[in-house]
Amino acid sequence: MEDEHHIERLLKQDIKPTAIRLLVLRAIIKREEVFSLSDLESELETIDKSTIFRTLILFQQHNLVHTIDDGSGSLKYAICYEGCDCSIDQLHAHFYCTECKKVFCLRDTPIPVIALPDNFSTDTINYVVKGKCDQCRNIAT
Repeated sequence: MEDEHHIERLLKQDIKPTAIRLLVLRAIIKREEVFSLSDLESELETIDKSTIFRTLILFQQHNLVHTIDDGSGSLKYAICYEGCDCSIDQLHAHFYCTECKKVFCLRDTPIPVIALPDNFSTDTINYVVKGKCDQCRNIAT
């Protein structure tokens, strides 16, 4: 039953379901937080690194995951909600904890609209707030 849902999700995004793609999707969906390529590589040890990377790129191109550049030098990923087309008006802010280094999607916090000069156009926006998450703040107090 779970695999049927995953296959359906891939097909909705125009992605051909393969065994590898299903494994990667299963690993992604069960995560409650943003993840990196190395996080997935550690979890999916039997799958080649380049295959995982190519799968993530495919998922990104088909709006199944979105990327987050948190300034750490390592691109992060998060699953898109169903129906997301990753257009600029659907983008949301992210929070980077400077203590535990985790990144959190702030899905209910849309990215503020920025007035650009005439003849400028926006391709993508990355909005990251940095500080301490609730768990790290509680440890410090």
